[in-house]
Amino acid sequence: MPPRERAEGLSVTAPSDTELVLTRVFAASRDLLFEALTRPELLRRWHGARGWHLVVCEVDLRPGGAWRFVSRGPDGAELGHGGVYREVERPRRLVQTEVYDGWDAGEALVTTVLDERDGRTTMTTTVRYPSREARDSVLRTPMSRGVGEAYDRLSELLDDMTKGGSR
Repeated sequence: MPPRERAEGLSVTAPSDTELVLTRVFAASRDLLFEALTRPELLRRWHGARGWHLVVCEVDLRPGGAWRFVSRGPDGAELGHGGVYREVERPRRLVQTEVYDGWDAGEALVTTVLDERDGRTTMTTTVRYPSREARDSVLRTPMSRGVGEAYDRLSELLDDMTKGGSR
């Protein structure tokens, strides 16, 4: 049976030897969710596990455009990653590459699909790694907890935005 975890509404599955699928439903429109995923001023408000914050957030949102994030944790540790957007279909789909600094396991391909129904949006992110070993090394990290916490922060931001908070 493939690994499956739940963390604060986040579902993480491994449907193949090289893929992870992360799914979460948000009480917001896909337009709003797409903005929160792509606008640096919004990304800075939610991206990362609790205690981690983006100190670098660069987004060139177009096919062929680069993105780069650096997060700083509570102990001062930094984690950088980035890639290139391959597809941008506002507000439905993003496809981008992703490589973490200091990780030599290769480049991942990340596909995020936003499906809205009745004012709620399901975000499904499929991460395809270059090998089973790379995928398994990610599964051994606290990735599920960190993404779950980040998505909780994202949900809080979306709630604030839908209640008339800053956009």
